[in-house]
Amino acid sequence: YRDLHTFELQAPTRLIEWARGNHVCVAGYGQSDGNEILQLIPPPTLLTKETQGLCPERDFKVECGGFSERPVYSLKYVPDTSLLVTSGPPNSSLQVWQVSAEDSDLIKSVSTIATENGTEQSWAKIATISARAPWVLHGSRLDRVQITEVESRKNVYTAASRGSEELSNLAFLDCNTLLLCCATGRLCLADIRQPQGLMETMSVPSAPCSEQWCMGTRPGAQGLEPSSQPVARLSSRGLLTLTDLRKTSEFLALAKAKVPSSGSGAEFLCVSWAPALEGYLAISGFDGTVHVYDTQSWDSSGREAEPIFVHKGHTFGGAGGSRDPPLVTVHTWHLQKPRTLLSAASDASLHVWDWVQPCGKC
Repeated sequence: YRDLHTFELQAPTRLIEWARGNHVCVAGYGQSDGNEILQLIPPPTLLTKETQGLCPERDFKVECGGFSERPVYSLKYVPDTSLLVTSGPPNSSLQVWQVSAEDSDLIKSVSTIATENGTEQSWAKIATISARAPWVLHGSRLDRVQITEVESRKNVYTAASRGSEELSNLAFLDCNTLLLCCATGRLCLADIRQPQGLMETMSVPSAPCSEQWCMGTRPGAQGLEPSSQPVARLSSRGLLTLTDLRKTSEFLALAKAKVPSSGSGAEFLCVSWAPALEGYLAISGFDGTVHVYDTQSWDSSGREAEPIFVHKGHTFGGAGGSRDPPLVTVHTWHLQKPRTLLSAASDASLHVWDWVQPCGKC
């Protein structure tokens, strides 16, 4: 490691979201009332683009917070606003939160976005954008995807029905294009200018029916179309696929991650592209580790890939007398620092770590 920070949360979290000013939002996912939503100020070394060496302040600080009466399974900051949107059991409705002004330390609930299938027990996956107005893309199943204007709660778009598979992820590729990933691994593209045009892209390699999938979209590089950025998919047995949405007849690459492949830990599967490092991605959700891979040498053979770095910090502490080893519930990359990641685990530990580039790859 070049640097490592740890912070003990009050409860386990399954999300880490960057908000305004490089602040970090987390929330508890317990089943009882009173799940905390916190906005944290990162250690000063994370607020500068260059490493500053030794720093007396190494901890996160709580800037403001609130309480949700329901578990928070997903949280997204609405760009260019002071709003957060959350989702979680027992149904697919959304909660909208206001991060209060500087003279207050409260995050307060301001509205609820109900859905037509409000009794649907699957919690909604969400994505946000503010290209035209503050929008939230949300849905729990392929035939229940819609865009809602956050402040007015007006429905902006409803996707055409093409089956009722459960969704694992959804994303805005740009202000007009949506990408949906089913738990079965199937990808679908939608263009909001064509309400009836939900286009399936490619399926996944032959796999057991019980296998679960998630996806990660890469932040678009300046001057490149979002559709030119590869989409990564990760299965519950560690299979990784890279797909170019402009040419869906073949895979860009196939690889097998060096992770436990029992397929029992699909709930916390996570794959993400590095926003400031070409061709690098990270995966987690199989055990107490986070693996970083360089995909630039991958081909379509499907052979086992060797991680260039494995973060094992959650495995060695935090839970104390806990019987079960911690499971990483989520990770995310720092927006500017190329090799800095944040990860959280089921023992309520939050880690920020900066890994050192292996020799020969500098």
